[in-house]
Amino acid sequence: MKELLILGAGTAGTILANRMRSRLDSGEWRIRVVDEEPRHFYQPGFLFLPFGLYKPEQVVRPKRRQLKRGVEMIEARAEAIEPDRRRVRLADGGELPYDVLVLATGTRPAPDQVEGMQGEDWNRRVFEFYTYEGALRLAQALRDWQGGRLVVHVSEMPIKCPVAPLEFVFLADWWLRRRGLRDRTELVYVTPLSGAFTKPVAARVLGDLLERKAIQVVTDFAVARVDAGAHKLVSWDDREVPYDLLVTVPPNLGAEVYERSGLGDEMNFVPTDRHTLQVRGQEAMFALGDATDLPTSKAGSVAHFQSEVLTENLLAHIRGEPLPARFDGHANCFVETGFGKAVLLDFNYRLEPVPGRFPLPWIGPLRLLGESRLNHWGKLAFEWVYWHWLLPGRAIPLVGPEMSLAGKQIPAGALKPEPAG
Repeated sequence: MKELLILGAGTAGTILANRMRSRLDSGEWRIRVVDEEPRHFYQPGFLFLPFGLYKPEQVVRPKRRQLKRGVEMIEARAEAIEPDRRRVRLADGGELPYDVLVLATGTRPAPDQVEGMQGEDWNRRVFEFYTYEGALRLAQALRDWQGGRLVVHVSEMPIKCPVAPLEFVFLADWWLRRRGLRDRTELVYVTPLSGAFTKPVAARVLGDLLERKAIQVVTDFAVARVDAGAHKLVSWDDREVPYDLLVTVPPNLGAEVYERSGLGDEMNFVPTDRHTLQVRGQEAMFALGDATDLPTSKAGSVAHFQSEVLTENLLAHIRGEPLPARFDGHANCFVETGFGKAVLLDFNYRLEPVPGRFPLPWIGPLRLLGESRLNHWGKLAFEWVYWHWLLPGRAIPLVGPEMSLAGKQIPAGALKPEPAG
């Protein structure tokens, strides 16, 4: 019996395991997934929990139930990967051999990487919403909010779902106005980037939204520490941003197993070929989703598109053939802007988000880079699609892994040359 071993049973690992179970002979290949967390989270829902738009039970289900029959889940922590022996050692002392290994361990917030972030203000005035528990604690803090200086802060890039902090500040503006607290709240967005969004075409749209909503933006802010005693953020160049309530996105890091195994970069992300998804320097190892170092968004849509590409490449690898499929960096995401509206982004390695229609050219019905109520309803509807269509490994009609240029209004010079491997 040959072994396909997948580390991680989040979005990326679950989709791939289910797709491969449908394509591999169960009498010849065993598929096992290793993950120490038994709960599967619909992570886009974390954004909605603090505002009461989702109930907690909407975003969490058992991981085992999301895997097809014939996929074995092992609840354990991977201690080390030994490519020369083609095995993974577990923290409990067990060992798992593999013929093909797929790394899909995602990324995690690491507040301990910022001095003082987990000090006296942690879970009192300083909160995060990138974990289930953190989002629920923040929901309680917002219920108690009566006004003051509310700061939404990004520590550094890359982060999971890079537009989520912007979505949070837009939803906060809407939520505060609905409760009659906006005039009593100073809303501030703090980013390490040179702008709230760095892609020029989209930056004009999103920047205009921030201005119209009277949201202050502090740019180029490289956080050095959180001064809990004075309730303020302090940058490395000694700028200060005071807060009454700080909603922060801590640094995001990859799984520690890669550091222990000598496979990750300085942030524990895995060096991966941007087109084939093969781990660099490893013939029988592949990676997808947030675990990679690829220059595209760490988002669920990317994991979805990569899984379709990687399915074909794994099958070719098993047959001893060249890897045929190429991932083009495709990502798309809905950006909630408040008041029942959202913006839709669709982009890849070569093209930044631009206006247009999606998924059908000129017809849509969804607008690209433009606010609409239909986009908002599309985002809400995606929760059902996620649980019942995406995770089981089904292809989504009209939305393939390769990004289409049809229907997009592409400014001159916006389409970049094809990047090298």
